[in-house]
Amino acid sequence: MSAELIELSNALAQVTEHAAASLVAIHTESRGSSSGIVWREGVIVTAEHALRRDEEIQVTLPDGRVMPATLAGRDPSTDLAVLKCAEAGNRLIERGDALAIKPGSFTLIVGRTRASGPVAALGVVSLVVSERRTWTGSSLAPYIRLDVGLQPTAVGGAVVDAHGKVLGIASPRFARFGAVAIPAATVDRVAETLLKKGRIPRGYLGVALQPVRLPDHLRQSLPHKERTAAIILEVEPDGPAHKAGIVIGDILVSLAGQPIARPENVQLHLQAENIGKSLTAKILRGGAVRDVSISVGDRANGGE
Repeated sequence: MSAELIELSNALAQVTEHAAASLVAIHTESRGSSSGIVWREGVIVTAEHALRRDEEIQVTLPDGRVMPATLAGRDPSTDLAVLKCAEAGNRLIERGDALAIKPGSFTLIVGRTRASGPVAALGVVSLVVSERRTWTGSSLAPYIRLDVGLQPTAVGGAVVDAHGKVLGIASPRFARFGAVAIPAATVDRVAETLLKKGRIPRGYLGVALQPVRLPDHLRQSLPHKERTAAIILEVEPDGPAHKAGIVIGDILVSLAGQPIARPENVQLHLQAENIGKSLTAKILRGGAVRDVSISVGDRANGGE
């Protein structure tokens, strides 16, 4: 083996060892585990979808101790869950600059198993976008996709750059192939809210939607020339849409001045900052265009 390869191998092992000092194994069943990062003293962050239940959670700490942890909150939209564990150390992770990472860069995904210790996988950054909205409606900025095979025990582990600094949390949730790095800035924001409130506030309108193709003669009467819109299939009693006078069969063509070509477009307007705000919706009813005002509700107080 050449000296360069030996040097690279040793460097990767050192980075893994360094990062693993902040990694825990999370287990809720007799077999299997996922990983989590000690984000700050007493606080562990992991991938939400890998946390199979809310109670009887245990973590294997870097020193091998198995300790109980309690759930502070979940956010499926960003695939993040926050645990509290008083015994989790206060060793601060070193943050990398996610905005500086480029396609082709090497990364390590470092996790921990409950019995065997640290695990690592070497990957390449295959795509970097300044911001991308996921299918759940949440935004990842930046969106970093990794060309790496992620074993289940490493899900929720640390994505580490070539400097040995943590870029974010590894999750396969928002990538068709490989994994993504949920950026540290997103983790900070979500963790802070979950620790304070136990949930992430989400807006809702109280409707079920389905895409529908607009006839050409109807499109001519609209300011937006999208070929599709979203038809109302269900209206929740006493929900925001019901209170605004929306009925089944109405076709939603725009919201807050933005065209609605598919149901996912509505999610863009249901972030926490819009809860309580009135948004103007343009609908088609009986072939006529109408404007209605809908006050965005808080999902915790009204359901979906």
